[in-house]
Amino acid sequence: MKKYNQLILFSVTLYLILAFFLGSSLIHMEDKRNQTYRVESNRIMEKINMGEPIEEMILSAYSSIQGIKFLDISVTEKKSVDSFFNENNNEKIHIEPYYKADELIGYVKFIYQLPSFNIEQIFWRSQLTLGILELSIVGVLIYLKKKIIYPFQRLNNVALDLSKGHFKGSIQEEKSRYLGRFMWGISQLKDKLDIFYQRQLELMKDKKTILLSLSHDIKTPINLIKLYSKALEENIYIKEEDQLHAMHQIGEKAAEIENYVEEIIRSSREDILDVQIEEGEFYLTDLMKRVLAVYQEQCDLRQIKLTVQKFDNRLLKGDIERSQEVFENLFENVFKYGDGRSIDISFYEEDYCQLVRFFNTGEPVCDNEFNHIFESFFRGSNSQGLKGNGLGLYICREYMRKMDGDIFAEKTKEGIAFILVFR
Repeated sequence: MKKYNQLILFSVTLYLILAFFLGSSLIHMEDKRNQTYRVESNRIMEKINMGEPIEEMILSAYSSIQGIKFLDISVTEKKSVDSFFNENNNEKIHIEPYYKADELIGYVKFIYQLPSFNIEQIFWRSQLTLGILELSIVGVLIYLKKKIIYPFQRLNNVALDLSKGHFKGSIQEEKSRYLGRFMWGISQLKDKLDIFYQRQLELMKDKKTILLSLSHDIKTPINLIKLYSKALEENIYIKEEDQLHAMHQIGEKAAEIENYVEEIIRSSREDILDVQIEEGEFYLTDLMKRVLAVYQEQCDLRQIKLTVQKFDNRLLKGDIERSQEVFENLFENVFKYGDGRSIDISFYEEDYCQLVRFFNTGEPVCDNEFNHIFESFFRGSNSQGLKGNGLGLYICREYMRKMDGDIFAEKTKEGIAFILVFR
């Protein structure tokens, strides 16, 4: 804000400097204009001193001198003298004494006419114009300060509070048409984060309860396995049928433990995708605009050739936000594991469904890994040294299925393609 106030001060200072130089220039112009007739009157006086009669002067050769009159020193009649010195008739006059051999002979009166524009009027009009301009600039700066700078100042600590997990409290609404929706969005984000935080706490509590319960339940089959194993190891069971029964019980309890582990994995997956899908409709063009607004530039920066084929603007069923997230995961997957050459997005219809084929060049994955790419926490052999958690494609599939769609993978010699199915 200090620099912004300095900007306003600089604007006012610049106005004062410009006004000063403009005034000085106009005063200089006025002086220069007055010098015009003085130069011409001096030239005429030189000719008079050289003996040229006043009556023979050619006044058309002078731009400002309109007439010349002479009053001899011998004229003493008051009326003539007063007429000579006091006559004005709204004309500008200049009177100079005329000497000859250091003796005053008379007076020469020059009647002159300066250019028609009024320097004083121009000066005040220019000052008024500059003043209005400066007031307009200061007004705009103050308006921006009130409507944009101040609202943003109120958001100075919001991001810091959000990063520290302070989601409580409300954000003052702004009626400004520039930031009103933005402030509303920040307020909505804060509320959403608060709800998400509370849900996470509940999920963590539920997850902890489930883990404690399963951990307690899993101890029983483990203890039985230990007992049967020890009995077999110490040859407590002499009969073959007892030994077979013990081994069968070990297998049963191992299967029971496996069920508990599957329950733990299932609950973990549900935590990952505890996201609401909004049932609705959206146009394909709107989805692609959102995606390309971000990833066209990202591809350009990475020098990846992105080709988007022509498509019909169909109305699709689903959640546009989650559909956009699916595309984001696919692009991020390409940036990590693709060869960085090209991405091709094509569109076609099949069985009343809209299919979107997302193809990227790269080294094909082996068949064994290809069969598991949509599984959670699965990462291929080409992911060594790269950050990730193996959830991107799994989330894509779950989102598409929750929207009554699907996603498939297709392996080619040049790379891999993902086909998105929208209803």
